[in-house]
Amino acid sequence: MELHKTSSRFNKRWWLGGGLSALALAVAAGVAVGADGGSKPEAKDKKDAPKTLRFTASEVVQPQRQALRAVVEFSGPLVAPNTAIVRAKGGGTLLNLAAPEGSRVKAGQSLGTLDLEDLRQRVNERQAAVEASRAQAAQAERTHLANEGLARQNFIAPTALDSSRAQLDSARANLAAARAQLETVQVALRQATLTAPISGWVAKRHAVPGEKLQLEQAVVTVVDLSQLELAGLVGTHEVSRLKPGMAATLRIEGHTEPVAAKIARISPAAEPGTRSIGVTLSLANPGEQLRAGQYAVASVTLDDPEPRLTLPQTALMGSSGQQAVWVIDGGELKRRLVTVGRQDAKEGRVEILSGVDAKAQVLAARYDNLREGTKAEIDAGKAKVAAAAAPATAR
Repeated sequence: MELHKTSSRFNKRWWLGGGLSALALAVAAGVAVGADGGSKPEAKDKKDAPKTLRFTASEVVQPQRQALRAVVEFSGPLVAPNTAIVRAKGGGTLLNLAAPEGSRVKAGQSLGTLDLEDLRQRVNERQAAVEASRAQAAQAERTHLANEGLARQNFIAPTALDSSRAQLDSARANLAAARAQLETVQVALRQATLTAPISGWVAKRHAVPGEKLQLEQAVVTVVDLSQLELAGLVGTHEVSRLKPGMAATLRIEGHTEPVAAKIARISPAAEPGTRSIGVTLSLANPGEQLRAGQYAVASVTLDDPEPRLTLPQTALMGSSGQQAVWVIDGGELKRRLVTVGRQDAKEGRVEILSGVDAKAQVLAARYDNLREGTKAEIDAGKAKVAAAAAPATAR
């Protein structure tokens, strides 16, 4: 009994002691597990927490309504519309040519001498033919006057009188023809002399002294540089905005200062194959410092009749076929496709036809590695230097 109690008491103590020990171990283990389990999720949440990009107010813009001036550009060489080619009006040997290339000549000035002996002989021949025709006409007139007297006295038949009148008319016609042929040869002789038709510069000599010239062979080219033109091609989608009389600016190779010009003519039809229309500009060249053949680029500035919704060109990304911008919408970055229109390279702005409205908050510059849905805020209080680090973390 005593043993049983002792044993029972001993078992009770062991159970109490063991239970307390197990409870202590369980509590300790629970604390340890709770400590480990609580620290791991917290670190994981911090690691997976989404980053928030902050931009300064200067890095975010809103579309503004602004007038954009359009610029139509085209290029081409300068040409001298007043260009004359002196040609030989008669065959002969070129005896001398007193107009070297680059020399200044005046209208009517002699440029050279041709051997025109053949033309002179033809003039003499035609003069002799005129004299012969005149004599025949005078004889026919005397005969006809005599026949008229005889006809009044009834010594000849009326048919004889009509025949003499016909002979007189024929002689007079032959005389007129001979005189016309003489005048033709005389004109050819006068034109055969090499004289400058206009005042200007000798651009090129096509013949040399001693050369046998043929009829209508080019001898000298004379160029008047006081007035020049530029002929270029403009696309059919732009030419409708151009009109004769509009002012233009030329940038000419070899000249640092721009030159003023005006639209003189616009072709009524497009060039085959290019679908471009010719536009001709005229410009005065009083000092004759410009030369024909110089390459020039023309710019025609067109005013905008009404304001347009615009953004800085730096805000756009992508190719010309597909443009996009980054906007901050609902605290997140979103990529929006936009349709662009008129551009003003001088102002650095582009028209936005669709994609964003006037209230959109658009990133004013391009950033690399931006992702759709990234948290973003506008922090107006940050300095520019601090704000520049935000896109760096985005990269």
